[in-house]
Amino acid sequence: MEHGGTDSAAETGAVESYPDPWPLRGLVLRTPRLELRPDDDAGLAELVAVAYRGVHPPEQMPFAEAWTDADPRYLGRGALQHHWQNRATVGPASWLVAFLVRLDGRVIGSQRLRAVDFAVTREVSTGSWLGLSYQGRGLGTEMRTAVLGLAFDHLGAERARSEAFTDNPASLAVSRRLGYREDGSHTVAVRGLARRETRLVLDRADFEARRPGWRPAVSGVDACRALLGAG
Repeated sequence: MEHGGTDSAAETGAVESYPDPWPLRGLVLRTPRLELRPDDDAGLAELVAVAYRGVHPPEQMPFAEAWTDADPRYLGRGALQHHWQNRATVGPASWLVAFLVRLDGRVIGSQRLRAVDFAVTREVSTGSWLGLSYQGRGLGTEMRTAVLGLAFDHLGAERARSEAFTDNPASLAVSRRLGYREDGSHTVAVRGLARRETRLVLDRADFEARRPGWRPAVSGVDACRALLGAG
């Protein structure tokens, strides 16, 4: 029996081509010592293990949101849910990409890159942490340089922002080394105490003048441009 009309793709066996629904899976940044990839569940399990081994001395708190003070029974679950929530809301209007940082194939920390209305503002912000045993080796500078290279060289950013408490000299030193300048301050409550947080800003020209003598090797970025509002 003959049928009128056009056969459907399923009936004819034709295969339609769709864009990758999650292009971030292919994004990779490589530096002289590190590899950075957007978080995935297997890598997050490693990240949680790093957090349990320690991120800072217990008498210090480098984060405005004191997430490391969570009950150890729930810290890991809370960290996973935080990353899942951020991943679930990534879109051109607002995004936070949490890169898992690997040294010699092992996850050692996280480097975030975030933007709101990037297509208009061309502005990003960063935040990061490293396992305690990996600090003091220049890795924090290297991983932040990697995402700044992605933002300025590949996504078309014009400005980057960061924040650090005035009593966090290590984080402030990374910012100054890369050319950030102070842009005011504000007070936040952490552990029931008032803490002063310094705002920092980095323009493209200042980064070019102060960046290290290498650039990150970036792959998979073209497929991510539309998702990140950089298309």
